[in-house]
Amino acid sequence: MAHNKSKPAHPAWLDAALQYVARWMDFQVERYRQPGCSIAIAQGGKLVAEMAFGAANLRTGQAMTPRHRLRIASHSKAFTAAGVMLLREQGKLGLDDPIGRHVSGLHKDLARARVGELLSHGAGVIRDGDDSGQFMDRRPWFSREELRADLARRQPMEPGVQLKYSNHGYGLLGLLIEEVTGTDYSAWMTRNVLQPAGLKETTPDMPLVPKSARVAVGHSMEFPFGQRLLIPCDAPCNAITPAGGFVATAADVARFFSQLAPDSKDSILSPASRRDMAQRRWRDPYNNLESHYGLGTMASAPGPREWFGHTGSLQGFVSRTARFAASGYTITVLCNAIDGLSWAWADGIESILETFKAHGAPGKREAAWAGRWWSIWGATDVVPVGKVLYLVSPAMLPPMDANSTVCEVTGKDRAAFVKTSAYNSPGQHMRLVRDSKGKAVELWTGGSKLLPRDKLVEEATQRYVSVPRR
Repeated sequence: MAHNKSKPAHPAWLDAALQYVARWMDFQVERYRQPGCSIAIAQGGKLVAEMAFGAANLRTGQAMTPRHRLRIASHSKAFTAAGVMLLREQGKLGLDDPIGRHVSGLHKDLARARVGELLSHGAGVIRDGDDSGQFMDRRPWFSREELRADLARRQPMEPGVQLKYSNHGYGLLGLLIEEVTGTDYSAWMTRNVLQPAGLKETTPDMPLVPKSARVAVGHSMEFPFGQRLLIPCDAPCNAITPAGGFVATAADVARFFSQLAPDSKDSILSPASRRDMAQRRWRDPYNNLESHYGLGTMASAPGPREWFGHTGSLQGFVSRTARFAASGYTITVLCNAIDGLSWAWADGIESILETFKAHGAPGKREAAWAGRWWSIWGATDVVPVGKVLYLVSPAMLPPMDANSTVCEVTGKDRAAFVKTSAYNSPGQHMRLVRDSKGKAVELWTGGSKLLPRDKLVEEATQRYVSVPRR
């Protein structure tokens, strides 16, 4: 069951969209056997909605709520980058400064790398050291001494060659912040970034989370263990905190990334700094998703559905935040399982918002059709949007796009297919069958009869009686 906390005074279309987002996400978490998920949607730096689904801890059965904090892993890089950009605005460093000007003890080649190259993962720094067992819970996260020892060695690549993602590189940016400010990284970030941004449910690392706060537990995949294993993921990230240590609610993450949009009116950074952060600096030539990196932010290719934001992966947790340029909405999805569908779910939520925005809230006649129907092939949602009905497979990712099946209501309990695949039922009709009390008990799409879930389960179970093995 979803915990849904939407904000008031929405346009009618947005209220309708959020209702279906909650219904779709509830289905997704159950269908894909996920432990739990927390999502938030923001615009212009302000929260629009927050929802939670499933369990924060499968062992105890504790329900996930919007107030649960999760490890957000590499989302941390955007916070660190914002801190560096703030110091630049204060005139304390420049993006073209060689990092060796501020941090001593580095290999001479690395010392020449520019601050901007570190922010954009263009400095050639080793990703996670020679032993990245910290991601497998086989070793603690790197101490400052261990990080500095690795940074004193020759790095795998020269600066300025290509995108080379590096947690060590962002650990070095944490050292930069400490050297420039003379203050502990976590303390400085809390005082100068988190608090001014209004983030009350975010800390730079797990040991700093208040004991009174609710924290979700991570989970393994179900395969190959035959069950999901609990992964506490409560170890401090130490010197890698600037790259992956942050713990937050989905609401705080969505608010922060929404504030990073260049057109946001509420931000700790100037519009110029935010434009610099969102600008595409490097392209990954071997990624089918056309992935780019800016200054502490990931980005898609330009286009009608372009976005910037970040993702995160730490044992037991995966997450994604995307600020979609066309709609202006920032969507954060935090999952407490290592195989969580955060990437696809963010795109799916955006597809729902865009569809409702384009068509508007459903009319009274269309709204009466809303419902979920079942066959042995799965579920079908009838989703009223504006003056049409969308037929949606809630198992699909994304659920709505330009190829979705669309019907128009033609009479009482009848609708016609106006857009559908040639392999579906073009030119045919959809109809509802009601019982003596007027309750809809069947949905016919073309020649296919769909039933409520309990009736389908009853029918199929009786038909397909399992035969005991001999």
